[in-house]
Amino acid sequence: MKVSRRKFIGTTALASSALFLPDFIRATAWQNKGGFIGKRLVIIQLSGGNDGLNTLIPFEDDLYYRLRPSLSLDSDQIIKINELAAWNNALLPLHKLYESGELAVLNSVGYPNPDFSHFRSMDIWHSASGSEKTINTGWIGRYLDSQCHECRAHTAIEFDDTLSMVMKGEKTFGLAVNHPEKFYRMTNNLFNSHDFRYGSTGIDALDYMYKVMADANESAAVIKEKFDVKESTAAYPDHAFGKDLKNIASLITAGLDTTFYYVSLSGFDTHINQKQNHNNLLKTLAGGISAFCEDLKKKNEFSNTLVMVFSEFGRRVKQNASNGTDHGAANAMFLISGSLKQKGLLNPVPDLSKLDDGNLTYEVDFRSVYATILTSWLNADAEKVIGKKFENLGFV
Repeated sequence: MKVSRRKFIGTTALASSALFLPDFIRATAWQNKGGFIGKRLVIIQLSGGNDGLNTLIPFEDDLYYRLRPSLSLDSDQIIKINELAAWNNALLPLHKLYESGELAVLNSVGYPNPDFSHFRSMDIWHSASGSEKTINTGWIGRYLDSQCHECRAHTAIEFDDTLSMVMKGEKTFGLAVNHPEKFYRMTNNLFNSHDFRYGSTGIDALDYMYKVMADANESAAVIKEKFDVKESTAAYPDHAFGKDLKNIASLITAGLDTTFYYVSLSGFDTHINQKQNHNNLLKTLAGGISAFCEDLKKKNEFSNTLVMVFSEFGRRVKQNASNGTDHGAANAMFLISGSLKQKGLLNPVPDLSKLDDGNLTYEVDFRSVYATILTSWLNADAEKVIGKKFENLGFV
């Protein structure tokens, strides 16, 4: 059987970025053992390094204004939370969630010996490794390895064209979906083309691809079926991030038994002319999250959903010569849900008089956040997934 080089390369790229199933489990045989437990985690990645100090502002600290003469926010640009901290007013929708007890903030989150490379730092967050160690699997991927030997293929879905390392285990991988309808058409068209047929070709790589494509095709059909049943009619901001969150809400409210959803908002590498660009990004973030939460509330799914917002690192405290900020270290994280046990500011805003070579010092290890979610939200063995015991922070 003849397969063109172009078709093979295209199929290989699709399979590697979309779906791998252990033992090539068929859709008709999916068992969901150890899989969906009625709770889900939606992860929002702020790619590029969000400036936490202009997100949650220590407005009473004189050093904030001295170190950021043109980037600091004035009193009419903030929403005060308490006597020490304030939101960037672009985050008004998140402030409303905060006031209703549905949002928690962890300040100064990071890890020892931080790395200031986007790629390496993101690998550290994705793998839940220390900066001194390289691991080629993601913490969600290892969750799938340990909990989901017979889970449905779409237990973990990333809304993107390619799959991040965070979704990759040793044996089990998540699923990359750009859009449910487009993903279904792509897999269906490729699988049903003359180049793809059941049976052995005598070429191991092609046989592997055929089996992966069969599973991808079946998986895509399940997702599309759910998406078509209850596509969200809620009003979301008209940008890619809002559309991704709308698609996630559609799948959740249609009853798709997916534990992990992963979506990214890029543009946070603000080295130059940061102020307005960053405010626009925060407005996009807050508008999308607010619409998503309201959508889930109306469908009685908000209490079963936890949203985690993170960035690979923060920014340096002092502004640079280009009215921007350079790569920093510790940062703020947000946890959003209708089932938080701890709400509001979970720890103090950073002390700008105690910097490490111009960077914020970390007070909370990000792996403690993961451990808390794995143990208290997903009923998993956090130490087995992460590889080390970390403190349970008790927010869920």
